[in-house]
Amino acid sequence: MPMQMTWRWYGEGNDQIKLSDIKQIPGVEGIVWALHDKMPGEVWELDEIAAVQQQLKPYGFNMDVVESVNVHDDIKIGLPTRGQYIQNYIQTIKNLSRFGVKVICYNFMPVFDWTRTDLFHPVGDGSTALYYEAAKIKQDPREMADYVMSFTEKYHMTFPGWEPERMAKLDELFEKYKPVTKEMLWDNLKYFLEAIMPTCRECDIKMAIHMDDPPWDIFGLPRLMVDAAAVDRFLSMVDDPYNCLTLCSGSLNANPENNVAEIVRKHADRIAFAHIRNIKHFDNGDFSEAAHRDCCGDTGILDILKAYHDAGWEGYIRPDHGRHLWNEGPGTVRPGYGLYDRALGIMYMLGVWDMLDKEAEEK
Repeated sequence: MPMQMTWRWYGEGNDQIKLSDIKQIPGVEGIVWALHDKMPGEVWELDEIAAVQQQLKPYGFNMDVVESVNVHDDIKIGLPTRGQYIQNYIQTIKNLSRFGVKVICYNFMPVFDWTRTDLFHPVGDGSTALYYEAAKIKQDPREMADYVMSFTEKYHMTFPGWEPERMAKLDELFEKYKPVTKEMLWDNLKYFLEAIMPTCRECDIKMAIHMDDPPWDIFGLPRLMVDAAAVDRFLSMVDDPYNCLTLCSGSLNANPENNVAEIVRKHADRIAFAHIRNIKHFDNGDFSEAAHRDCCGDTGILDILKAYHDAGWEGYIRPDHGRHLWNEGPGTVRPGYGLYDRALGIMYMLGVWDMLDKEAEEK
């Protein structure tokens, strides 16, 4: 299977971007989708999955990649109740396999999913982007949570990992995670993966863990998928071809010491899903998300794409967070997931890939 370009879509009634818009972007073959109204731990039912299939069918998109089937906190914490939630997850894997799903993206981050302090930060050229202000993350997590949740409530958007039902119990969640050390979190991740791997092999579905975003502990909560050493540990801990990565260039490169291209060269055979995102760093530890063009950020997008190409990589790829352009803003666009900058990103990525193909043919 050659590299396949995909697009993350949040579903009818939950995404201002229409499938008919996405169809006009050259090269997009698949829709990265999810059931965004499902809480972590719930079984994804066959009729719910079939409804998405029917939405995609007129446009010829595949539904091979799901992002995300979120993992219940009891599994991450290692509570006695995790067994039932793992069984529910296994049933969801089985149900998804009946519709040809090949990759499930997920994360193992405690409490919060991605973490940003400004969802529409001015970039300087008239556009805005997701922004991380390091000083604010040292303060009360409730302040950041209230800020993010205010957008979900005002504009009726779902944010994966920021479910209102969970955020309403934020203090209780922090209390539950208090005893969980980093090593305990590693153990709980291994327990989860070993429990589901037989079903993954049976159903031919790869589990692809997303990198932690950002890649360091926040608010006293441990994070695991933060650097090359963590990737090595993760892949050797459960050494199974169905235990894979969603290698997100932007998540890892939030720490500028992480060399994403080197990880691609080392582990291309275990990367089931690639997110291409560019990051611009500032001396005080802040960072902003940037256009996908290599020179617009510090992530090394050209080196990363070349590493995938040199490896003969065959997997699913998508443009990750883009800027908000041309009147996209609060109420008209999901933060980080506008139409225009991601479409520009696809054209840049495919242009680079086409040139690498041509160079390889001429050798």
